[in-house]
Amino acid sequence: MVSFGGGRSLTMGVETVSIARNQQQPMDSMQQQIDFAASRPAAGKQAAEPDPECVEGVVNRIVYHNEETGYTVCGILPRGNTGKEEIVVVGVCPSVCEGELLQAKGAWVKHKQHGRQFQAVQIECHPPASLAGIQRFLGSGLIRGIGKVMAERLVERFGDKTLEVIDRESRRLEEVEGIGPVRREMIKESWNQRKAIRDIMVFLQSHGVGTAHAMRIYKQYGNQAISAVRNNPYRLCQEVWGIGFKTADRIAMSLGVPPDSEARARAGLMYLLETLAEEGHCFCPSDELTETAEQLLEIPAVVLRDALLRAVQEGVLVEERGNLFLAPLHEAEQWVARALERLMAAPTEAPPVQVEKAVEWAQGRMGIQFAIAQRAALEMALASKVSIITGGPGVGKTTIVRALVDIFRARKQKVCLAAPTGRAAKRMEEATHLEARTIHRLLKYNPKTHRFEHGPGNSLEGDVFILDEVSMVDIRLMQSLLTALPNSATLVLVGDADQLPSVGPGNVLRDLIDSRVLPVTHLDTIFRQEARSWIVRNAHRVNEGQPFELPPENTPGADFFFLEVVSPEDAIARMLDLVTRRIPAKFHFDPMREIQVLTPMRRNQLGCENLNTILQEALNPGGESVKRFGRHYREGDRVLQVRNNYDKDVFNGDIGIVVRIEMEDQRVTVNFDGRKVEYELDELDELDLAYACSVHKSQGSEYPAVVLLMTTQHYKLLQRNLLYTAMTRGRKLVCVVGSHKAVAIATRNDHVAGRRTALRDRLKGIV
Repeated sequence: MVSFGGGRSLTMGVETVSIARNQQQPMDSMQQQIDFAASRPAAGKQAAEPDPECVEGVVNRIVYHNEETGYTVCGILPRGNTGKEEIVVVGVCPSVCEGELLQAKGAWVKHKQHGRQFQAVQIECHPPASLAGIQRFLGSGLIRGIGKVMAERLVERFGDKTLEVIDRESRRLEEVEGIGPVRREMIKESWNQRKAIRDIMVFLQSHGVGTAHAMRIYKQYGNQAISAVRNNPYRLCQEVWGIGFKTADRIAMSLGVPPDSEARARAGLMYLLETLAEEGHCFCPSDELTETAEQLLEIPAVVLRDALLRAVQEGVLVEERGNLFLAPLHEAEQWVARALERLMAAPTEAPPVQVEKAVEWAQGRMGIQFAIAQRAALEMALASKVSIITGGPGVGKTTIVRALVDIFRARKQKVCLAAPTGRAAKRMEEATHLEARTIHRLLKYNPKTHRFEHGPGNSLEGDVFILDEVSMVDIRLMQSLLTALPNSATLVLVGDADQLPSVGPGNVLRDLIDSRVLPVTHLDTIFRQEARSWIVRNAHRVNEGQPFELPPENTPGADFFFLEVVSPEDAIARMLDLVTRRIPAKFHFDPMREIQVLTPMRRNQLGCENLNTILQEALNPGGESVKRFGRHYREGDRVLQVRNNYDKDVFNGDIGIVVRIEMEDQRVTVNFDGRKVEYELDELDELDLAYACSVHKSQGSEYPAVVLLMTTQHYKLLQRNLLYTAMTRGRKLVCVVGSHKAVAIATRNDHVAGRRTALRDRLKGIV
């Protein structure tokens, strides 16, 4: 038989590789825990299954397949079953496709909800032998260049030799209508690539790891993948996106790496520091890190200290005043402090500004009278090389930015506007009528060199740089921006320090303000036209620790509402009613593009993962679709990019619409604000559905309408700055669905977990 597939029983000639594992349940809950000890193989032998039964048939449908664990539920049609009665098989199989021949060993069980099914302890999948099976197999979208129509043509032309022709005589594919040299090469390349990762998938599965990232491992290491993993499984943590320490540790333990090895100690320590960085911290006290690692890794302290010493000597870690930094974060803090010092000390090349005249001119041009605080902010920004303007919604930050742009441009100075996200940049552009870009696009990432084009030695061209939504900027991105500014530049930083801090490490805006080294203007006066907004009014009330002030019933122009619910099920029902019926009917917002559901969490019943599944079924139930990484993607879906992909020029937090799914080419096209980006099916783990998203992910974005879920189920995340951030995402309408108790808890809880950073002290010259 022709070998094809991966991570399951594979047949080539007379050789058969079989993998048998006890059935596992999906590991979603386990993946939330940091449990290093549990990643080791359990001691003892598993009891053998006595005289297992066997079933065999063609895979008719795949009900569920977890690409990480291999847990599978599928329906097969037994051989010789003319009645087409389907057997439901449940077990572990790294990869399974419709049309394949499936052989399973196990026992029949009766499930409470789903009835009679076959519980498999061993599953083997083989390439299909029947014509119908081959056609279904090829038409499943497994091979680029072959869809359902082309699969039918191939089987009609080559019959039961179809797979052999693709594998050994690919030139003959051009005998089929619609296949020329280009498509033939695409099909052959895709076929060979799938064959190449077969051994990788089998290898990973045999060591207790699923196949979700097999393609990424193959792309990273090519044909050397298995040897690379065998030699140092911990390198996967650093070199393959999506694979963390727990997965690498599971492989290492299975390969026999000693639990107290220096390699494991070092990888575990790095993982702890990286986990802390994901929580926003730039360093960890050395003693605390060692103690935590000793408990979780169960490695002697002496081994951990030796691993730390070696990592410091090699420059991977930096120790400073008893604290340990990942080297890139230590460097970033130093660069930011030095760059700001350099900017403030260097003279500007422009002639001095006559501040009073400039402010009066701007007032006349804009036809308004600046408030005292606004005037002070303008005067400070015009007189300083670096300045900060901060304040909540409705206090006039945008007005100041517009005035500064007008003044600097009137002086013939080149003004550059930037923001961390595309949506924030778009808002700047709409307010100022001047081009605004994301910081990443301003700095121009070069995929060939994997670096920004602008940086030390190649400064940006410009006289004035105005950066908005600075609360979102982490320490590494701030480093990249500051080191690219010319010494003569004027820098104006604008943001709301009371919002959630950046997703990445650091607390840049707060540290800059608290250092008292830079001139800062705090705006706190709500302007009359903004004060009419119940959104603005309640955002400021929450920020002051006060309860909501709700508009009287039937108040004209009311833009803020609260709906009390008593259970998670009630919250979901109310949310669906708002999104699908009430808001579109009353306010005429498009539920697919203008209404955003926000929630504090990713997981649990009211987390964005579950809510996205519910909203997708309600708003976009049909059309062309593809299933990857445990979720369905459909044409028309709203999706969220979850990592920076510099090659595609899309970044964490960008939101787009799926405009095309091409199963033959194994490609999905997403429209990001008019720019179309293509993804291979194996890259879809970079995209989450975005009908609902976490409050953290919404930073820097504004939506016409926001529906916020806030119940006691979110207890651990009920904080004032989270509620405040969520409320300020809505531009025209905010509906809070939840309980008064949860809102009260969040409003009272102004304790923000401190981030361990040293930028403030570096700016003050303490470090």
